[in-house]
Amino acid sequence: MAVKPVVMALSRSGEKVAHRVAAALDCAVHGREGRVDLADAYFANALDHARDLFAAGVPIVGVCASGILIRAVAPLLSDKRSEPPVLSVSDDGAVVIPLLGGHRGANRLAGEIAKALDATAAITTAGDVALSVALDVPPVGYRLANLDDAKSAMAAMLAGEGVTVTGENIFGIDADGGAVELVVTDAPCEGGAKKLVYHPQQYVLGVGCARNADAEELWELVQKSLSDAGIAYGAIACVATIDLKADEPAMNTVAKRLGVPLRLFTAAELEEQNVANPSDVVFAEVGCHGVSEGAALAASGGALVIEKTKTANTTCAVAKADAPITEMKGRARGRLSIVGIGPGQATWRTPEVSRLVADADELVGYGLYIDLLGPLGHGKQRSDFPLGGEEDRCRYALERAGEGYNVALVCSGDAGIYAMGALTFELLDRSPDQLGVTDAARRVEVVCSPGVSALQGAAARAGAPLGHDFCTISLSDLLTKREDIVRRLHKAAEGDFVIAFYNPVSKTRRTLLAEARDILLQHRPADTPVMLASNLGRPQEHVRYRRLDELEVDEVDMLTVVLVGSSNSRLAQLGEGPRMYTPRGYARKIDGDLSGDRAGGAAPAATPLPRDI
Repeated sequence: MAVKPVVMALSRSGEKVAHRVAAALDCAVHGREGRVDLADAYFANALDHARDLFAAGVPIVGVCASGILIRAVAPLLSDKRSEPPVLSVSDDGAVVIPLLGGHRGANRLAGEIAKALDATAAITTAGDVALSVALDVPPVGYRLANLDDAKSAMAAMLAGEGVTVTGENIFGIDADGGAVELVVTDAPCEGGAKKLVYHPQQYVLGVGCARNADAEELWELVQKSLSDAGIAYGAIACVATIDLKADEPAMNTVAKRLGVPLRLFTAAELEEQNVANPSDVVFAEVGCHGVSEGAALAASGGALVIEKTKTANTTCAVAKADAPITEMKGRARGRLSIVGIGPGQATWRTPEVSRLVADADELVGYGLYIDLLGPLGHGKQRSDFPLGGEEDRCRYALERAGEGYNVALVCSGDAGIYAMGALTFELLDRSPDQLGVTDAARRVEVVCSPGVSALQGAAARAGAPLGHDFCTISLSDLLTKREDIVRRLHKAAEGDFVIAFYNPVSKTRRTLLAEARDILLQHRPADTPVMLASNLGRPQEHVRYRRLDELEVDEVDMLTVVLVGSSNSRLAQLGEGPRMYTPRGYARKIDGDLSGDRAGGAAPAATPLPRDI
């Protein structure tokens, strides 16, 4: 989906202007808490929020000083071809300044905003100022084949070398027969430093193949078919096929290599097309008389220019639309992004997760976790599920993706650590008759993105307790037999691992943590440091240390991570309080004692843990 801009209002003096801008762009206003009276969503810190939106790829229009936005996004700047537009608007609405992404929509947005506000758009990109065009951003439906040459071609035009247009004049530029050539053609054409080649995307590549066909076999067929017909790769608008093949590696590989979307159609939709080479064999297999030809026709709305060609396992066909294709027919392959948002605060959420959330059509998860996304989740369709509804939320997310939607399954921490990742793949691993999900859901693209786990967050707050071998154990016996948990506790205790306990207690389960404490006391000192970290990354965060023999169940809840040190874990007594760490054996090197085996060596005796910490 196209990501809409967000208008940021930082103060009441610019609040009215922010709403006028949002109305013009049909987008939301995000307001600073306590400083803006009316907004669609609110944020606490302007720098953090702008940085989060930018990392997610969301265009930003800030009604504020330019310097605020510059300071916010500066640490993230890396590639101007992928970064979203950033604009500032003065509080009085008199000036609009595109700060970043001029050729990726910022200049266009500046023009729209300036028109709505009767303001001045302070556009500074050379091409737009001198020539009123940006050669690296052709109109929708056209593709620049040699993007890397756009800068040199623009520089030559600015130097007065003139321009020649061959084919359609898509920029409406005054051609004077100069040295810079703009070529618009659907045929392959080599560009250069002063020759830019644009392809009208009027063609649709329809493909079909046997299950698990070799991607190279299909790609070679496509290459030969397009070459024989004199059609440039850049003139292809999309790859189309039957929805039963949504997860076919060969088709997805071809679409990726061409840099275009894969569009899907049902057998009934393909059967409506007047294919040139109908096949009863294909109809018996998938329910329509032609996949590649039918898909090309359905997606283009035009006529075949390459009838079905085939190899042993693949087919392709090409159809041409009457004009460049700007709106795709059919549906996309659904995508399920399984994302871990960390403990909750935006600064611990990865940019990749933020982008996946921003791109999603729908957010699915436990309501609290979706709430923790704050303004980033505003305006998204959301489906909340209660605690205990884990299977339902995973099934729902997969089936929605199976309908062609882009769905984000939101988890706290890391989605693959005691979260929904494993359950999602377990459902995908089951057939429908094994209480799995539908075939449509099994064909979706599944993306897993890492997050900061509660284990990592707690360790960072403590210092470095995971500096040596560690393990995690969930004390929840809802899905794991109690005897299995106890067996693992004994083995971890014998192995002298640092242990992170997840799900340490619940309202009805209060004894396993005490039992774990007693088991560990059989193998490590009574004053072994234990860290209790509650509500990590949230305003209610509470971190404290205890001796192992004084660990009390009543001060632990489901939002608490319990980190129990090994026999070597220590507390460094610093001016701001103790910090917990587990040495790896570097003491021998520091002290000059490198005798004995390389991996061994006991740490210095642990500093006793004061009882009043």
